[in-house]
Amino acid sequence: MMDADHELFVTVVDEGGLAAAGRRLHISPAMMSKRLSRLEERLGAKLVHRTTRRLALTPAGERLHADLRGILAALDEAERRVTGAAAIAAGPLRVTAPTSFGRMHLAPHLHRFLDAHPQVDLSIDLSDDYVDLIDARVDIAIRIAADPGRSLGARRLADNRRILCAAPDYLARHGAPARLSDLRRHRLLAADGQLPWRLVGPRGPVQVDGRSIVRTNSSEMVRELCLSGAGIALRSLWDVSDALAAGHVRQILPDHQGSADVGLFALWLPQDNLPRTMRVFIDFLAGLYAPVPPWERSAIALAEPSH
Repeated sequence: MMDADHELFVTVVDEGGLAAAGRRLHISPAMMSKRLSRLEERLGAKLVHRTTRRLALTPAGERLHADLRGILAALDEAERRVTGAAAIAAGPLRVTAPTSFGRMHLAPHLHRFLDAHPQVDLSIDLSDDYVDLIDARVDIAIRIAADPGRSLGARRLADNRRILCAAPDYLARHGAPARLSDLRRHRLLAADGQLPWRLVGPRGPVQVDGRSIVRTNSSEMVRELCLSGAGIALRSLWDVSDALAAGHVRQILPDHQGSADVGLFALWLPQDNLPRTMRVFIDFLAGLYAPVPPWERSAIALAEPSH
């Protein structure tokens, strides 16, 4: 059995504070604080910074929490094997994903996962912010990134191909750029932090600098501005494949695309034994988006000549 104070510490982190953890464990806040302080004194290390509003882990607390979650997962799996429940995914599962991607390419498929695993208590949070898995108490993060980092477990689910595109109305009014240098005289659209664009062309990597005609912190706003004819945007294919198929946007300068190192990842806090609930969801995501994700299949069909 694990030390009871270790389990208390994991609960405090997972619940986001002493009061919530105390309600779950049926322990008074005063006793929760006393036992957490006792654990810190015994280990000779500060584990959490406590304020009136939030709880933040110290580096030592982050390491201990990651190790203890792995141990708890292993104990849970061992008990499930003994009781014959190892083949059943059950219990809470907290997932975060980018807003547009989650709405367009996760939500429509989740009914299949829920039908296959009815005992999973699934919670989905959609956010375009960088989500700290520990602070947000998240099990799995779906993230679009070039480098997921070495501090997390990661599985690459798909490439994230990005293309330059504009609405037909914009191209009719301003003309289509014939070469990359023509972009200097065009209206560019990008959310904060998305410029300069890093592209790959026939001669290798190239960078396009400039400023967005509209300043916004919303990638969804950039998409809608592009569809309305406000300018040229660099968009992920998953975001505009339907608009391409419907003719609402057209790809421009097709020999230049976003850097191929950006991918779609499933990320989790590293642990030796992933709970079955997490494993089946990661496998479910891999089945959705590999080997060829749906938006790539749409683009392939669009590019094929009709007969």
